[in-house]
Amino acid sequence: MPSTSLPPTTRLVNIGTHSLALYTHGAEPTNSKQPVILFISGVASDALNWQAVTRLLGPSQRSYTYDRSGYNNSESSPNPPTAETIARELSLLIENAPIRNPIILVGHSWAGVVIHEFIALSLKGPVTTTEQIAGLVLVDANHETAPLVMDVNDPVLWTVAAGVDPYAAWGVEANHKLTVEEWTAFKAAEATEKYELIARKEDENYLSSFETLRKKELGKKQPLLGDKPVYVIAGTRSRDWSGLYRAGVARGNGTEEERRHVRALIETVDVKSAGLMREFLKISTKSELVFAAKSGHFVQLTEPEIVVDGINWVLDGAPRPSSPYRRE
Repeated sequence: MPSTSLPPTTRLVNIGTHSLALYTHGAEPTNSKQPVILFISGVASDALNWQAVTRLLGPSQRSYTYDRSGYNNSESSPNPPTAETIARELSLLIENAPIRNPIILVGHSWAGVVIHEFIALSLKGPVTTTEQIAGLVLVDANHETAPLVMDVNDPVLWTVAAGVDPYAAWGVEANHKLTVEEWTAFKAAEATEKYELIARKEDENYLSSFETLRKKELGKKQPLLGDKPVYVIAGTRSRDWSGLYRAGVARGNGTEEERRHVRALIETVDVKSAGLMREFLKISTKSELVFAAKSGHFVQLTEPEIVVDGINWVLDGAPRPSSPYRRE
């Protein structure tokens, strides 16, 4: 059950079958045409991984985070947590909240698949709701072809990394930009039985969601968003996998053959990841790709400023002159 004492500026939104926790940040929009930001978390993640980003956005920009079904303060869904289901529930959340202003969707990891399912859902009706999408910021997001290119669940990688604390090995624990209180809340939420249950269910529906999306052949309808701005942020996956490798080897994990296999994965992962990120540029005729060289997969935790930079690029239509990130 959701918490009986919700944080301030939080409400439960009934979407018909159950309620989702919606968190409001920043001031009310000054008019109906002012864009608002809506953050979508990756697999096995709730709203708390966006804390540093929403804080850096400042009080003048209205943004929303939410807990997907089964996480933190949201109720559980009667439906399996496929990307299709999550997109449908997101659409109902927007409708029932209601959020009427143009929306900039900011999605991390698996949210890349969820956002495309959301777009596919909007294209089904007689009137497309993609008109409400003002732009996208994709934070090391999953492209529909990602499992065909690189296996983030490679069994040998995780054999070598057995017993390793991922957040420590990835460098997130040492380099995150959350406050002490924010990090404590983030870790506490992931330590609950409720979190373990929904994270396991999402993991069971993870791979099949990519295949389901590919069958919709959205690539034949590009640019899906016309000239609406799309900002793509690529993390440096080799940082994460190298951290897992070093920590695993320090524990004595893996045979030499297994370690050699993981080293080969690390050597090629960034090139493969960059190729996937470039595929996202096709979504719009106005798109930008930047590389977060100091971050692995969780850019929003270790370099939240680059996510804010991307949001401002979508809002303003131009990058900040002082932006230090490598662009394409």
